[in-house]
Amino acid sequence: MMDNVNLQLLEQVKDTCPEFCAALTDGEIAKFVAFTRLRELGSQEVVADIGEISDRFYLVIGGAVKLLHVEGEREFEVGQVEPGGLVGEMSFFDRQPRTVRLKARRSGVRLLEINRQMYNRLRIAEPYIATNLLEFVVRSLDYLVRHLSDENAKLHKQVTGLGYR
Repeated sequence: MMDNVNLQLLEQVKDTCPEFCAALTDGEIAKFVAFTRLRELGSQEVVADIGEISDRFYLVIGGAVKLLHVEGEREFEVGQVEPGGLVGEMSFFDRQPRTVRLKARRSGVRLLEINRQMYNRLRIAEPYIATNLLEFVVRSLDYLVRHLSDENAKLHKQVTGLGYR
């Protein structure tokens, strides 16, 4: 039987991540959570920084994570990830240095951390859950590429004047 803390965490994952959880039973969600580590952040706490090559990624289950471009001492917000979204997955899978800083928007940000060792164990022990997670990562990256393509097209129209004819 699950204790209250784990039951609350399971419910929070189900409530905030319906796309990931849609094809999973409560038991499978509980198994997934067992392969993760809960991380709670303070206001403006850095989750990961530019230049790091990551061995972990995160499922946001509470609060929001800012994506920041940094020039010298200045930070520019280029996006944010709300509950139900993933952060850090690109560097985790492509093993390339991070290009943005990930920072908690305010205190109370809650993340489920998936590190490489536990992801590899999940792939072997629970292949259905791991496949579901990987498909969720692919959908997340697909959304990002499509969103950035749309934004790039809008910006191009503005710069070239094509959007104002």
